[in-house]
Amino acid sequence: MKRLHINRLGVAFALTGTLFYIGCIILTSILGAQSTTLFFNSLLHGLDTAGLTRMDIPFWEVALGIVLTFILGWISGALIAAIYNFGLVEE
Repeated sequence: MKRLHINRLGVAFALTGTLFYIGCIILTSILGAQSTTLFFNSLLHGLDTAGLTRMDIPFWEVALGIVLTFILGWISGALIAAIYNFGLVEE
């Protein structure tokens, strides 16, 4: 079996998470509060997100969210690759 590149998978996870985060920003900007709540209520069946929806998010919080999403995504992908590669060691 082939080994996974830890950094490559980390970056792939990080970019995927960051793109979803930016997509969420665009979606909430276009739809507004009521439609955003409807969208996420439909997506998360059975969970009412009305109390969670916040539309007045400062820029610094958005920027921090993008950076943290990238970091957590990279850590997730790197850990998956490392654990996968560790399991390939034959005894």
